[in-house]
Amino acid sequence: MYKIPEIYLSNYKKIIRLGTPIVIGQLGNIILGFIDTIMVGQYSADTLSASGFVNNLFNLGIISLLGFSYGATPIIGAYFGRKENDNVGASFKDSLWANSLAGLIIFCIYTIIYFNLHNLGQPEELLPLMRPYFLILLLSLPFTTLFNALKQFTDTVAATKTAMWVIMIGNIINIILNYLLIYGISIFPELGLTGAGVATLVARMTMVAMFVIFITREKKFKPYGNGFIQRKIEKKEIKKLVKIGTPLALQMGMETASFSLASILMGWLGATQLAAYQVMCIVGSLCFLVYYGIAAASSIRISHYKGRGDWSNVKITADSAFHIIMAVAIVLSIGIALTQNHLARLFTSDTAIQTMFASLLIPMLAYQISDGIQINYSNALRGIAVTKPLMAYAFIAYICISLPASYLFGFTMRLGAIGVALGLPFGLTTAAILYYYRFRKEINKHSVNI
Repeated sequence: MYKIPEIYLSNYKKIIRLGTPIVIGQLGNIILGFIDTIMVGQYSADTLSASGFVNNLFNLGIISLLGFSYGATPIIGAYFGRKENDNVGASFKDSLWANSLAGLIIFCIYTIIYFNLHNLGQPEELLPLMRPYFLILLLSLPFTTLFNALKQFTDTVAATKTAMWVIMIGNIINIILNYLLIYGISIFPELGLTGAGVATLVARMTMVAMFVIFITREKKFKPYGNGFIQRKIEKKEIKKLVKIGTPLALQMGMETASFSLASILMGWLGATQLAAYQVMCIVGSLCFLVYYGIAAASSIRISHYKGRGDWSNVKITADSAFHIIMAVAIVLSIGIALTQNHLARLFTSDTAIQTMFASLLIPMLAYQISDGIQINYSNALRGIAVTKPLMAYAFIAYICISLPASYLFGFTMRLGAIGVALGLPFGLTTAAILYYYRFRKEINKHSVNI
């Protein structure tokens, strides 16, 4: 009988212990996404379609900013692993500045997009719903940027519970405000989709404020205060953060682009296809965020080991996370397949959307294993600060393969919505293969054969 080596069992426990608060926080986000979509979907089918399109557009920028913030993990993690507290605090300060600059760039890009919404080929009747919602989400972008930088700092110094509590409280605020402002309960006005946007803005502002309170008042963060306050902003460190973070932003941005731009293709097919695709993305992101929580914990531990020069544990940690993610991917895929009818009814009573959603689950379930692999090994590469190749691999996988495949299957081969969604597994599988082999190549450089 095969027995799992003790060294892997130990790593499973450590990754799960560190990653569980991240997963809970991410589940909080996805539950919020579920509830947002349910509330908006029950309000009207047009509102569901409009929110789906705008959210998919913003996901591209938000995920890119999140990827950029990941550049701090290998730097802060290496200092943390060597117990260089002043350098941890100084790097945190540098990361706030670097992330703010990235956020300003994304803000300007989305401002341009706002004035060109009418040129994106979406149904004309949805534009009056999209525009105010888009503007409010645009205003919330600076708070998203700060939140990312704050979360990466607390997670990297192994205080993952801090972000978990911030996210959970923020989500509760968002849900309450959604209920009051979408439907116009009591003294509150009925704002529909605009109300959902206002709720998101207030929640994001609140989460940044809570982070600041936790970091300035909790004892666990005091050792880093001296470096944060006394050290000046270092241009060299900013350049290092940009050098590591930019490929990650582009890598994650291109991955998200394969989903976000597919939503534009869905919009060309009609409002029903767009709404069903929005529901598919929400359900699919449930799996993604669970995988991400595990992989993020692995990346944090890898950055600590890399800082100490312990490459054997770098490899063991990445492999341990891979085992966990694969087990989770199988369980989640089976659960979604068995409950697909109930899931569809949660979001909408429109039978056409429900039927379309059921057909889109086939390609979504097809890419779960590949998604788990690419998340694990891209995060492992992030932990060892090997990020530049990720940008090139993502371009090949998502821009050269996924998007053309979506158009080919959806329009050239006339498979419609299913065809557009079928392009996604091709891109994710390519990325998984490329990230895996690059990580093995880096490990082999250090003669690690465990």
